[in-house]
Amino acid sequence: MSETQKPADRPRPAPSAVNGVDRFFGISERGSTFGREIRGGFATFFTMAYILVLNPLVLGSAKDKFGHQLDAVQLTTATALVAAVMTIIMGVGGNLPLALAAGLGLNAVVAFQIAPLMSWDDAMGLIVLEGLLICVLVVTGLREAVMHAIPQPLKQAISVGIGLFIAFIGFVDAGFVSRVPDAAGTTVPVQLGATGTLGGWPILVFCLGVLLTIGLLARKVKGAILISIVTMTLLAVVINSVADHTSWGLTTPEWPDRLADTPDFGLIGHFSLFGAFGETTVITVVLLVFTLILSDFFDTMGTVVGVSAEAGLLDHEGKVPNLGRVLLIDGAAAVAGGAASSSSATSYIESAAGVGEGSRTGFSNLVTGALFALALFLTPLLTIVPLQAAAPALVAVGFLMMTQAKSIDWDRYEIAVPAFLTIAVMPFTYSITNGIGAGFLAFVLLKTVLGRAKDVHWLMWGASALFVVYFAVSPIEQVLGVK
Repeated sequence: MSETQKPADRPRPAPSAVNGVDRFFGISERGSTFGREIRGGFATFFTMAYILVLNPLVLGSAKDKFGHQLDAVQLTTATALVAAVMTIIMGVGGNLPLALAAGLGLNAVVAFQIAPLMSWDDAMGLIVLEGLLICVLVVTGLREAVMHAIPQPLKQAISVGIGLFIAFIGFVDAGFVSRVPDAAGTTVPVQLGATGTLGGWPILVFCLGVLLTIGLLARKVKGAILISIVTMTLLAVVINSVADHTSWGLTTPEWPDRLADTPDFGLIGHFSLFGAFGETTVITVVLLVFTLILSDFFDTMGTVVGVSAEAGLLDHEGKVPNLGRVLLIDGAAAVAGGAASSSSATSYIESAAGVGEGSRTGFSNLVTGALFALALFLTPLLTIVPLQAAAPALVAVGFLMMTQAKSIDWDRYEIAVPAFLTIAVMPFTYSITNGIGAGFLAFVLLKTVLGRAKDVHWLMWGASALFVVYFAVSPIEQVLGVK
């Protein structure tokens, strides 16, 4: 040791693992504990448990080409099963605190854009095909290479944009923000509450939840997010029992008549891999699959980067640990979702709630996955958490992710403008993919305008070209005569 090097200056070794499970997941090595991982697993589950209600609602409300509808009970079972299995696989195989379930947005595409053109089996077959093609991109290394080609400032902007996006989701899900009805005769797209003012017990629960969550976080209370979710759920149950005619939205916080229910696996395995080609034109099928792949591809990319960055798991080059395995598992989740008729499953940005609670490894996924497995039988009990009690966690985590904006060089326009567009477009268009696309295109354009096109990685050029097609799908369909 040199004379100028003090013992305190030397790198400190990671804490020793306490047992084999700790060693396998690297819990101590990543500065976490079993308690934090367990709390994080619960927090992640409760912030995304709404999918058990929302996915059956979206898919079950649509009809296929032949007028058939999917059974809501079977959809709930399929949704919980895929979420449980794939979340656990991600935890063990990818070792990231990244839960998976049926993707919102993608399920709407399946329900309202794809199913009307074919049967449900054919539509779910396209999801399986999309997942298989994504797995091929992972195996060939292309998907991982694209992620590595993204400049670090854009990755940070993606995290910030996702933070604003999930905070916006929290406000909307809770009813704190709502869309202004078309009949209102105003150009303002959103408003405070349902009528321009706040009112009702559910909104009070949400507001108190936000105040409780940020207060606990400021006090650095362990389990802050989970404490808030549980406390507000109990308060909501009490309020709902004494206040008549209170509308909570998708999930009513009332004690169920029965705690357990029998799962119905009737939809599992009902898909036709190539049936869509017999129901519509090849061009239509190709464009549908392309849209699904691009949306899934970049939604996952943004989610993986954002959650990993918030957990402090990116290396000095901004790379995600075990990225190849993580992306392969995510692709397999799309296949599983289609095979189970629950739509494409993907990585959930709500996992950031678990990270905010302390999750740093895949061990928390075992907790989240176990709760989804339990939901197969205890759906009546586990779905009493209203969105107004869970949404404050999304607002709080949005703030935590927003802090990464300080690392972006806002004085360099070729970085600042793409970063800004990435951050702004995500919440304003309600899409992670749209934000990433806007940022990519602006980055390539500005580098070219400034005479530094050679500094842009060729994969960024390729991804940007795909985004041009993605944003121009409608006129392309018109030119090709696709209905």
